[in-house]
Amino acid sequence: MLHDEGGSGRPILLLHGLMGSARTWRSHVPWLREHGHVHTFDAAGHGRPAPPELTTDAFVADLASHLDGFDEPLVVIGHSMGALHAWCLAAAYPGRVAALVLEDMAPDFRGRTAANWAAMIEQWPQPFPTEQAMIDFFGPVAGQYFLDSFERRDDGWHLHGEVTTFRDISEEWGTRAFWDEWYSIRVPALLIEGEFTITPEGQMRRMSDRPGTEYVRIAGAGHLVHDDRPDEYRTEVERFLTALDRPGSRG
Repeated sequence: MLHDEGGSGRPILLLHGLMGSARTWRSHVPWLREHGHVHTFDAAGHGRPAPPELTTDAFVADLASHLDGFDEPLVVIGHSMGALHAWCLAAAYPGRVAALVLEDMAPDFRGRTAANWAAMIEQWPQPFPTEQAMIDFFGPVAGQYFLDSFERRDDGWHLHGEVTTFRDISEEWGTRAFWDEWYSIRVPALLIEGEFTITPEGQMRRMSDRPGTEYVRIAGAGHLVHDDRPDEYRTEVERFLTALDRPGSRG
């Protein structure tokens, strides 16, 4: 579940979004190696057993249990669910995190439900027999995301987890807010939001009032900002990582 992707220097950990996998970062790993020693991680419930309780705290504890081999705090880069897990890791285990890059995730989805979304997933025509069938069904960006995430079997591509698990992960976000965790952390952070975001209006911009936080909105990008607008995403992340190397410039 923790994958050494190579590179040298400070440790960088990449956390995928809901229904994703470590492989969804594959096109970004090469340039990130220029900034550190890169690792990716497969969240529990995504191709491996989920924790007994489907809470953010349980997923973060599972993540932390795989990080004992690191001798210094990590730069954690997360997308969506991975972004939430990243800042909750920094809140619960402050000595493990040096900086954060958080993509298209907000602290408060209370009142929302994933029930209709889960019902739609149940109707997906699984298995998808070919790569082209995935692209045709989801479109080129989401299609590649799911090709990198789904389990490939002899008869095609299958979802790599239980729909009920994915649903219940998301349902928890509709019952609690994570503002306290966000404001408790003390490390530098870059927030990246797509123009066509899934987040509640204005929340990510509001997050930037925490000291040491930058906010960037990328025009034309959907929820998968790093795949929708990879060049703009890379520019912002490289700028942030380079600035971390300047003594006294952050934090």
